[in-house]
Amino acid sequence: MPLHLLKLCVGATSIDDLASWVAARRARAEALGETFEQKHTTRMLPKRAAELLAGGSLYWVIKGHIAARQALLDIRPFTGDDGISRCDLVLDQTIVAVAGRDCRPFQGWRYLAAADAPGDIEHLTGGAAALPEDMRRELRSLGLL
Repeated sequence: MPLHLLKLCVGATSIDDLASWVAARRARAEALGETFEQKHTTRMLPKRAAELLAGGSLYWVIKGHIAARQALLDIRPFTGDDGISRCDLVLDQTIVAVAGRDCRPFQGWRYLAAADAPGDIEHLTGGAAALPEDMRRELRSLGLL
């Protein structure tokens, strides 16, 4: 079973907002003639990188809910110009909405076991996958989804 990461998506208000941010970065890179690679830089290098790269994803917490995921493609450690070690989490550009659940705020990232990871939204039944994100969030908070 793959291991995943859980991370707050600071500043994003929705999955569409995250997707817009990624699209803007892609457009900017393409306008400069650069190859676009979706990355998230973090201070701490995951010690369980091999498990994460065996099919893991980065799950995004948006407005207090685990809302979406992006597959992890690579983990690249580097040292910044300031001499501080960091790593780039290289992500698949496809953002997959997940069934979600509430999540309290935390700093940095956390490991997320496959058994604890919410399923993709496409697996919801009864037409719930077609509902707007805000409505799904409200229905989850009421225990109806």
